[in-house]
Amino acid sequence: MTNYAFDKTIEKEVLENYLARSATAAFFIHTKTMEDDLRAIKNLGIKFIGRASGIWEPDADDEEHFRKSKYLADRVHEIDPEIILQACIFEAVYRHIENFKVPAYVFEAFGLTPEDRGFDFEAMRFPEEPKGFIWGEDGALPDINNIETRMWFYYRATKYIDAGYEAFHMGQIHLYTANDRGMVKMAELMDMIRAYGTQHARRHKILMDAHSHGISIRGKLLLDYHAMPFTRYPVLDRLGEKNVLVREGFSEGGLNPNGWSAEAMPYLMEYDNWGGKVLEDFDSISYEERAFKDWWGYDQIGWFANQDEEGQRHFLEYTYKWTAINNVNAYFEIPFRRTIDRAAVRMERADTGEMDLQDYYQINTKSPACPMGFSQEETIKKLWATGDALRKKAGNPIHLIEYGAKDTFDEETGMKLPQKIVVYGSFQPYVGAIQNDSNSEITRMYYIGDNTYTLSVVIPYAGEYDYAISTYGTLSATYCYDTYPRSGSSNKAYFKVDKDNTVVRFRYKFIDHIVTVEVFED
Repeated sequence: MTNYAFDKTIEKEVLENYLARSATAAFFIHTKTMEDDLRAIKNLGIKFIGRASGIWEPDADDEEHFRKSKYLADRVHEIDPEIILQACIFEAVYRHIENFKVPAYVFEAFGLTPEDRGFDFEAMRFPEEPKGFIWGEDGALPDINNIETRMWFYYRATKYIDAGYEAFHMGQIHLYTANDRGMVKMAELMDMIRAYGTQHARRHKILMDAHSHGISIRGKLLLDYHAMPFTRYPVLDRLGEKNVLVREGFSEGGLNPNGWSAEAMPYLMEYDNWGGKVLEDFDSISYEERAFKDWWGYDQIGWFANQDEEGQRHFLEYTYKWTAINNVNAYFEIPFRRTIDRAAVRMERADTGEMDLQDYYQINTKSPACPMGFSQEETIKKLWATGDALRKKAGNPIHLIEYGAKDTFDEETGMKLPQKIVVYGSFQPYVGAIQNDSNSEITRMYYIGDNTYTLSVVIPYAGEYDYAISTYGTLSATYCYDTYPRSGSSNKAYFKVDKDNTVVRFRYKFIDHIVTVEVFED
């Protein structure tokens, strides 16, 4: 009998049992097929439902949002009270949140006198206004150093806990903590959320993850487990828009918030989304060029949803086996429900027989109760029935090639240094690597002490090239022209060499996030 019991703390085995039966169900509170979704959850035996509630842009009525969140939690727990529901607290705030009143208990939790006011959007923004952190007049990436941001995060967490949620995905944590040196304020906030959970959560425990390879402060981990999207490489010698997955990253080890230690923490891997399509017009570029534009011009779930039924079945099986073999501490968070936005799929409805656009991927077996399901329930049931046999029998070791910085901590803040730092960009093919491969071992940097990583290369041909630095080899936090992190592959800086066969040296200093490029033309 699989153990799913916990109270106040969760053992490693129990946590892994949940992650092994995890599914991402983005903005589940807005589903139009609730009854069939509940049937599918029970049929599959899902135990962890990720991203079930949360906002990117706020709903008009925040109280109604939390009423819907509680209704969903109540309905899910009717079919299985052991299920963990996760809510999202994202790295996005909009002026509209000024319409949401700050409860008195939130002021009091931060030692402030209660006021009759809404949340202050302006007080959350980064005062330095880094490029890409301010979105016009009414949207921004919030700065966790600002107490107003921490109040907003705490407010949302407490409301979700009261609604029956026991886990939080904290989004791109390395972005909104850019000014929080050593993540001091973030750690304080997470302690506050956990303390509230100890008093009010269903099982007196709150689990937190984020898109991160891990945050270790003097050997103690900030997150209960980690979460990462997949990385792909396009395949050009097969018909269709095929991808293979690329081994990347590392889930940081240390002392877990639940009191146990491990060399590497468990973590989730998912098909991520960022708008569905990244190209408006596929015909404007060549087939080969499109192959390298994210996932063939789509985001991850958009590409997956636009494969035919057999293509989806094949890739689900491939992903499940690939994850078990290549990342033995990772678990594939299956796509149960995920927005595909501009990558909407045109399909025949099972209820009317008419053609319609489906802008969410739904794993449900297609039927009148879920007229635009993608019919992959049975695929997942077969995969989950195999259990951990493949992982135990054929999984690769977790150890990385040594480039330095193993078990090295910043003296001032106590933060653990990443073992893997990669410089990537358009220059990579000229040094024997794949262009824009943020995970490349060929352009991996060497640690030389004093929080500093370095790599020298010979550029054989004069020209201008772009570059960026990826931490842990992936795109959750990249750096180049300033000290602020970005996510994704588009943010780059440039260097220029005027002569053939020029030596270029890249340097990156952790904590300060200073990147330098030196050109040696003699």
